[in-house]
Amino acid sequence: MRKRPSPKRAFHLQSQYPLWFISAALSGCLACLILTVERAQATDAPNIIYVICDDLGYGDVNCLAPETCQIETPGADRLAKEGMIFTDMHSGSSVCTPTRYGIMTGRYSWRTKLQKGVVTGFAPSLIDAQRMTVAGFLRTQGYQTAAIGKWHLNFQYLDPETQKPLKQQGNQSPPVGSVVPDGPTTRGFDTYHGFHHARNMEAVVAGTHATGEKVIAHDDPINMLPRLTNQCVETIASLSQEEEPFFLYVPLGSPHTPIVPSAEWQGRSTLGAYGDFVMQTDHVLVEILRTLDQYQIADDTLVIFTSDNGCSKAADIKQLAAKGHIVSGGYRGSKADLWDGGHRIPFIVRWPRVVAAGSQSDQLACLNDLFATVASLLGQETPIGTCEDSVSFLPALSGNLIESTRRGVIHHSYSGHFAYRRGPWKLLLARGSGGWTSPREKDVPKGSPKGQLYNLAKDPSEQHNVFEAEPSLVDSLLADLKHDITHGRSTNGPPSSNDTDKIVLWKTK
Repeated sequence: MRKRPSPKRAFHLQSQYPLWFISAALSGCLACLILTVERAQATDAPNIIYVICDDLGYGDVNCLAPETCQIETPGADRLAKEGMIFTDMHSGSSVCTPTRYGIMTGRYSWRTKLQKGVVTGFAPSLIDAQRMTVAGFLRTQGYQTAAIGKWHLNFQYLDPETQKPLKQQGNQSPPVGSVVPDGPTTRGFDTYHGFHHARNMEAVVAGTHATGEKVIAHDDPINMLPRLTNQCVETIASLSQEEEPFFLYVPLGSPHTPIVPSAEWQGRSTLGAYGDFVMQTDHVLVEILRTLDQYQIADDTLVIFTSDNGCSKAADIKQLAAKGHIVSGGYRGSKADLWDGGHRIPFIVRWPRVVAAGSQSDQLACLNDLFATVASLLGQETPIGTCEDSVSFLPALSGNLIESTRRGVIHHSYSGHFAYRRGPWKLLLARGSGGWTSPREKDVPKGSPKGQLYNLAKDPSEQHNVFEAEPSLVDSLLADLKHDITHGRSTNGPPSSNDTDKIVLWKTK
């Protein structure tokens, strides 16, 4: 990795000084020496850019499904050519908020009060103020931290005059000047520029850790993606001039609804507005990679490109399929579902110093794993009270096996249904999709099995349910799932507990 400039002053011991003087000097400057070592470790660390799209399906990225993807994605394709594709990466949930909570904390969101669905803003942050985030951890390691995009983990809006919390009234946006007391800059980020979620996209929120955040403008949603693109370029340009490494978190709000490609992108694809919007979303990555090249920091930067869940039905999945575009790349289901189309997502990593170009990993992993991975990357232990469900995938970047103390990966649907994946086996505690795809729970024929079990090595499209044929395997997977839920963590580590005792294992009676 490229070495950044070392501190200008160094402590040197000259051989002519007596032993007592050297001993006193070492004792008196111990704290300074420790800080110098810590800073040296931090400045040798890579920049980290984490781009997460909103509702981008596995099959929406050309290099991941070249036979069925009808959309050009040159940014993601370049990243894959120069880096590594993960083919078995899963979001922590099949919807927005829970996945983002897991990325930030290394913990499943259903361990909190959020047992299904998503948050809607105008409420205290879902991330407890005392819980360290991956951004907060990186700050302790000497990183500059910035977030640009959709937060969707709740924050409050305070009246600019009375400082009292504003109440949500339909989809009405908070007024310009509204203060945000618990936004991203109170959860580990130095700076933030973005919005809360799609229904309040008009309200642009920005600020710094030093000044706080507030609503700075109301802007047409069609301008949000260009705004975020420009912010990324400007932020990278600025941070690249500093000695400290940086962590840039880019949670985009696209191609989620409203599907609003800018005028210059309209008509670019053969698939209408959705295809155009995916292309414009991919262009954010194009611009990020271009900027890294421009400022000659590409070799020092770990870039991750992913999505928070599968494609939404709002994209008109059937109409896209009629034109030959399969949003989930052949996996069953889509956003909100327990089937893999709901949570098996694009995940592409480029780190020139470590990752072999054009490589691939087929190992099972989860977006919760970012926190443990960056800690491992920096040679640090994960802090106490963090990363209950996070495992480092750092070994995979060098083509090695992930060393995991986690029995399996837990999946969670929009309606709160659970599934458990261990090796090739996947157990679903639902009769149907557990989400929005037919058949939903209420539509499954009477007499159907209570749950579903699939061998994904033989049946990746989840068509052959062997739940009733493999009772011992069902019991084994269910026991592991129960263990991971009741013990407050799915990895080895200090005792932990859930924030609630209202976790319901079987949602369908």
